[in-house]
Formats: sequence, C-alpha cells, structure tokens
Amino acid sequence: MAVDISEILDFLPCETPQGWVDAALRFPEEMLIDHANCEKKAAGTALNLMFRYVDKPDLLMKMSKLAREELRHFEQVMGIMKKRGVAYRHLSSANYANGLRTGARTSDPHKLVDILIIGALIEARSCERFARIAPLLDEELGAFYTSLLKSEARHFKDYLSLAERYAVEPIAPRVAFFKAKEQLLIETVEQEFRFHSGPIAA
Repeated sequence: MAVDISEILDFLPCETPQGWVDAALRFPEEMLIDHANCEKKAAGTALNLMFRYVDKPDLLMKMSKLAREELRHFEQVMGIMKKRGVAYRHLSSANYANGLRTGARTSDPHKLVDILIIGALIEARSCERFARIAPLLDEELGAFYTSLLKSEARHFKDYLSLAERYAVEPIAPRVAFFKAKEQLLIETVEQEFRFHSGPIAA
C-alpha cells in the first residue's frame, strides 16, 4: 500500500532540488554512509531529549520508540552496505542540522519547542527525499527507502505534536522561521554531497 506523504509535502517550504537528486545518483556510497550517520544522529537526538526532559512522560515514550526505530534503520543501512561492499567511513557532517539549530532559542520552554520543530523539519525532509529518490534506485534499495516513509512521517507528526503540546504560545511563527532557514539550506549549492545537503556544484 502506498504511503500518503501529502501532509509532509504541504509542510515543507520547497521540494528537493533536482541537482540533489542527480548528485545522489552519482554518489551512491556517500548516500548510504551519510544515511547511516543520519539514523544514528536521530537516535542520539531522541535519547538526549529523554535525558534532558525526564518530567515529560509523553515525550519520554515517543522518543524511546523513535530512538529504537532509528537504530533499527541504522542496522538495516549497515546491512545493505555490507552486502554491497561499502565500507563505513567517516564523512564530514552536512551544514543542514547545525544550520537549523543556529536559530534555536536557549532557554526553556522555548528551547525545547524549537528543538522539536527542527526535529519535525528534519524528519519531513528525510521522508520527502526517500520518496523522491526511491523510484530511481535499484529494486532492493528503492523498496527499503519506500519502507521507511511510514515511520519517518510518524516521527514528523510526533515532533510537531510535542512542540504544540509544550509551547506557551502559538508555534506558527517559529515554524515559519525555521522553514525559511530550511529552504535556504536545501537550495544553497554545496561542494560535497550529503543526505541533507543542497544541490552540488558542477
């Protein structure tokens, strides 16, 4: 059954540029390695939130499940890499996540709300990119990326609903603020391909 990601496409400020898609097809090893990195970092973010906000039971439960799923995805990517003879090696981080976090406020509850909005954007973008690239890949990898859409879409909703729950004011202005930052990062031409990079310079 096809996964409906229309809510995510409506939420994101722009679609992934074709230049990124072209680069993903040119750098399949880097895509897999950085995808593994992204899953690992996503699990780490969820665990960090669990340690920092021990007084929020609904956040603890959602982030616990999210961390387990992200680590499972990490293991699956590593398995695919092993089958394909792709060695897991160090890659520098994309500018994307850190670029979003530079706009986050530094005191709670605003800090938590901003972190959760950023999490929603990252999950939404990941879902959109999986959907965009999956039909262009070989059958095994395309099927795997398609299988991730449902969980990525749920993670997006979890982050956004938690942001709304813990906010002391409407979150729409902060969502708009981070969407503008996200669009700039996604459309800025970069020198190195990463899963969340912009298009790559020719």
